[in-house]
Amino acid sequence: MQFDLLKRREFITLLGGAAAAAWPLAARAQQAPMPVIGFLHSASPDGYAPMVAAFREGLKETGYIEGHSVTIEFRWADSKYDQLPALAINLVDRKVTVIVVGGTPTALAAKAATTTIPIIFSTASDPVDVGLVASLNRPGGNLTGVSNLNVELGSKQVELLHELVPTATIVALLVNPTNRKLTETTTSDAQAGAHARATTPCRNREQPK
Repeated sequence: MQFDLLKRREFITLLGGAAAAAWPLAARAQQAPMPVIGFLHSASPDGYAPMVAAFREGLKETGYIEGHSVTIEFRWADSKYDQLPALAINLVDRKVTVIVVGGTPTALAAKAATTTIPIIFSTASDPVDVGLVASLNRPGGNLTGVSNLNVELGSKQVELLHELVPTATIVALLVNPTNRKLTETTTSDAQAGAHARATTPCRNREQPK
């Protein structure tokens, strides 16, 4: 089961509200310059426009309007994951109030860049397993966020595929090799589902665009 566009928009709208709540109340109560949100993502702005609109809507619902009561600094890696650390450091140097990130590699880059600026993440991985937070109940540190745990659906997807094509003995799994942790988790979950049904998985790795 994958998030459809509407659910993904709701997911990112939630991040907007979380970002607005992330900086300390005392800081917001002071007469200070307009807060700056750092928005870091591994994708490109063209393919992420609906999600950015949802993020702005989430901010608006909590009283923050871009250009009036908050500034947003966008940083896009355009699927070049090796650029994420430098982009994260750039936002830290910009002294943003909070950093919003999408995806596990982006969150890990932001975590490595700062231990003081609040970081709000969205990920399909288990945030504890990939090392983002200490636990789900007590994240600790400067990171918090939401996860849809999509990677744990691999076994169920193999099960559904087996029901649709019961004679299939080989399953091809397309993954992104530059996202190592997510690739490992997705592959192991799908393999577990395949082995449980005596189906041998064949891993074909798709290079990122």
